[in-house]
Amino acid sequence: MARKAKDLSALEVGRLTAPGHHAVGGVVGLYLYVTETGARSWVLRLMVGDKRRHMGLGSFPTVPLAQAREKARAARETVEAGLDPMLQRDSAKSRLRAQQATDKTFEQAALAYIDSHGDAWRNAKHRAQWTATLETYAYPFMGKLLVQDIHQEHVLQVLEPIWKTKNETAVRLRGRIESVLDWATVRKLRTGDNPARWKGHLDHLLPAPTKIKKVAHHRALPIDAMSDFMTRLRSAGGTAARALEFTILTAARSGEVRGAQWSEIDLKDKVWTVPGSRMKAGVEHRVPLCERAVALLKALPRVEKIDLLFPGVRGGPLSDMSLTAVLRRMEVDAVPHGFRSTFRDWAGERTNYPREVAEQALAHVLQNKTEAAYRRGDALEKRRAMMEDWSRFCDAAKVLRASDLIGAPRS
Repeated sequence: MARKAKDLSALEVGRLTAPGHHAVGGVVGLYLYVTETGARSWVLRLMVGDKRRHMGLGSFPTVPLAQAREKARAARETVEAGLDPMLQRDSAKSRLRAQQATDKTFEQAALAYIDSHGDAWRNAKHRAQWTATLETYAYPFMGKLLVQDIHQEHVLQVLEPIWKTKNETAVRLRGRIESVLDWATVRKLRTGDNPARWKGHLDHLLPAPTKIKKVAHHRALPIDAMSDFMTRLRSAGGTAARALEFTILTAARSGEVRGAQWSEIDLKDKVWTVPGSRMKAGVEHRVPLCERAVALLKALPRVEKIDLLFPGVRGGPLSDMSLTAVLRRMEVDAVPHGFRSTFRDWAGERTNYPREVAEQALAHVLQNKTEAAYRRGDALEKRRAMMEDWSRFCDAAKVLRASDLIGAPRS
């Protein structure tokens, strides 16, 4: 029969510094292991079934003697119950690691969603908008909550304060929250219905956007005011004024013009090809250049090593306020984007150009899916005639006879 180890006191255990294993008593098989470097730790030797096991119980003095004996007794009781305490401990650690792998906060899930989908978005601005709206409105309320714990009340906490005052932002935010939670569900980070879904859920709790959203149209110049305005604009100096004129002549978005590069321009064929990466719809867009637009480009100064048509003072693109500033200095109550509306009004009211040709000139996505499916070309030559007519109209809006326009209505 094995000799029972003497029950050492805490003071006596503290004095054990010689390398080796020291029985401390109190529980059969409990030892203090001391390494050559002086590190000390608790080990319990025991038989589990027909296997001898050495079970670590922690380091000393982090785990004091009394606690080590308590752990050792619990382990022996587990063995007597027919279980393996080491296997139980390993299983618990495994479950904890698995749980931690699925425990993601909403902020972590959102960042992962943006990271996995961001490359497919049309530009960096879209990614920045996603990040900004979530940081501003969602994270303060539920950013630190686990996605599995997010419910309807949390979503409403985010949306209700801005649903009526900033409805467009709130609508986009709701869709983004829904996308993140859908992603989390597919990744098995949460279960159950999506509390941010609209149809059949939030549409019963929040008023429809169409009922509260005030449509704010871009301020536009009346059609018959274009001639006088263009005369004044052409007398204005500066790169921003030329960029605004080019924006009007091409019916393009100001962002597309501010980022336009010489490598996109074909002066011989009089075509400006805007890559899909800079288009709102993400699709390449060809713009026919009227004679006036070609003349404007030829008169522009070329800056060495800068490919931009309209560079700012530091060589980068003009700011988004530069064109607006031109209009303010001219004391014109309009915004750059509003000239696209003026162009569309002119095409619809003063010419017989087909609606789809005007929509293509504006690079609008066709809402009619059937019509979009059958569209093969981009009607470049038809649009060339229309843009030439638009340029001539802008030159003499008040005096040009309707019959002089290629696309004018016929009586």
